[in-house]
Amino acid sequence: MSEAFSFELVSPEALVLGGEASEVVVPGTEGYFTVLANHSAFMTTVKPGIVDVKMSDGEAKRIFVRGGFADVSPTGFTLLAEQATMLEDFDMEELEKAIQEARDIIAESEGEKKAKAEALLTQLEDSKSAVAMAISQ
Repeated sequence: MSEAFSFELVSPEALVLGGEASEVVVPGTEGYFTVLANHSAFMTTVKPGIVDVKMSDGEAKRIFVRGGFADVSPTGFTLLAEQATMLEDFDMEELEKAIQEARDIIAESEGEKKAKAEALLTQLEDSKSAVAMAISQ
């Protein structure tokens, strides 16, 4: 059995998942990375995607995150997500509405407002792709 470490996934709303994990796979902006016990300390950004967690008791969890920050330290691993939803609770219709709203803003706006909506649209479309791929697995 793998050695365990403290893991917390936190969103602005709540602690989404916490406990002892044996492995966590994260969609970093530079590529997916895996955290195991005694991992070297580092901090990085996270892109939209699926976090795969193996808890120390063997239970597997899949959580959608829409960006954030990962902080690995000698005391454990904290993932601060902009948004986090257990994959089984993800609402694709809600995401589709947000994508359409961003497209509407882009069509009706100029300047900084349009640029922000374009960045949001990219993030939302990346989210849709990540969730669709995870669901099909």
